Amino acid sequence: MERRLLLGGLAALIAGPAAATNRPVMAPMAPPEGTRTLTASPEALRRLGERLLRLDEDGLNPGWYGLDAVRAQDPYAVANAAAGALTDLVQGRVTQLPGRVDLRRSADPAALATWFERIAAAEEPAAVIDAAAHRAPGTLPLKSALAAARLRAETGWGSVPRGNGRVLETGRSDAVRVPALRARLAATDPVFAADPGDGDLFDAKLADAVRRFQAQAGLEADGRVGGGTMAALNRTPQELVDQLRVALDMRRAEAPAPRERHVDVNIPDFRLAVIEEGRTLMDMVVIVGRADRATPMITTRLTSVQFNPPWGVPQRNAAQDLLPRLRRDPQAVAQRGFRIFQRVAGETVEVDPMSVDWHAIRPDRFPYFIRQDAGDANALGRLKFIMPNRDDIFLHDTPDRHLFRMTDRAFSSGCIRLERPMDLLLLLLSGNGGWDQARADRVLDSRQTIVIALRRTLPIRLHYDTVMVRGNEVRIRQDIYGLDAAYARAMAAPARDGVPLASRG
Repeated sequence: MERRLLLGGLAALIAGPAAATNRPVMAPMAPPEGTRTLTASPEALRRLGERLLRLDEDGLNPGWYGLDAVRAQDPYAVANAAAGALTDLVQGRVTQLPGRVDLRRSADPAALATWFERIAAAEEPAAVIDAAAHRAPGTLPLKSALAAARLRAETGWGSVPRGNGRVLETGRSDAVRVPALRARLAATDPVFAADPGDGDLFDAKLADAVRRFQAQAGLEADGRVGGGTMAALNRTPQELVDQLRVALDMRRAEAPAPRERHVDVNIPDFRLAVIEEGRTLMDMVVIVGRADRATPMITTRLTSVQFNPPWGVPQRNAAQDLLPRLRRDPQAVAQRGFRIFQRVAGETVEVDPMSVDWHAIRPDRFPYFIRQDAGDANALGRLKFIMPNRDDIFLHDTPDRHLFRMTDRAFSSGCIRLERPMDLLLLLLSGNGGWDQARADRVLDSRQTIVIALRRTLPIRLHYDTVMVRGNEVRIRQDIYGLDAAYARAMAAPARDGVPLASRG
């Protein structure tokens, strides 16, 4: 994590050691010569100190800014803490993380200088902290959700045993899991808590409560408790608190979305949208990489479309996924269009899969490369959408349409599988004259592999937001890659030293 510092002139209002290093101020410090001072009265400074002690409401830890000294109402410690808190509220506590190119921070250093000028001159500096804390869109609903989550974390909400993995649904009885499910839902659903019922029968009232929970969690609201719903139910209260703290920090100094037409893929929400000037032109569900083959965060442009793509199988997929299938039935693999090749004396030679003792082949020394011919069985389906990136990630069709009915759609090896690829194709080709549904169908039916460059390339962003705000409603998704947990750890990490903002003492 890197703290941005501002230097020079009256705008040299810099976050202090408590802010920049996140270490408590253990004793009052004399302000450096030339440091800008707070001009508020002692009473206003006391109110500022009280506000800083409530920074947990904003998802920040007051201890990062010299909690003990602030409680002692040392004027300089209060000003020093205010500098650190204001820096984090304006710029975000975490400004960058490895691999998180999706964190869009505004690069306007003058913004922080303006806020320091404002708090230095304020008669009521606590009000400036409030204004900075509430300026990002969606902050108030998130703070309300955070407060509720903290209350739940104090008492917990129990868990539901997985048992033998059987789905819980209407009409089934379970003397252990059904009562645990009632208690878990009653802890977070006021409607159900008013009349949760009892007994070990999964009744209609319990199914209704499950459906409400599923809708809130972004799951298929079918009233059945399978693996995905069970995982969401057993998320701990502290995990929820951390996700909301991260969501608040990610919104601070967030750069605005582009006004031009662009493609937005929210990985933990399993959803793609095409947006222009704030209006959603299209959205669909998608399948993303599973946890051990996570889809990377990417910001690039969609540049071309490939009809009837062949698939050059990555070596990892060949060794880990196809090798077990080849051991079971190499002929079935060949019937799905997979062809085996090997380099012999500098030339590429096709290998008959029936001639290989696949049980003797080691995954860590897989000597072949595999290509799947274009066709209905091809893993990429009939369409591939190309976007230059170093990870060779792209969007594509898929023959496995049934997977879109699943609630947890982290199944791929990293690429994005599309629910409605033809709809996206027609939208992208709207800038290429002469293309319509009929022409696209003719090219697909030809079975020929053709690449069409887009005349109008579109920005595309693959990002990771588990918490979304729609009006006053907060929707929370699973932290499928653990990136929220990593962000929460980064929030508590130390950063660089700076120069403190002092009070007038």
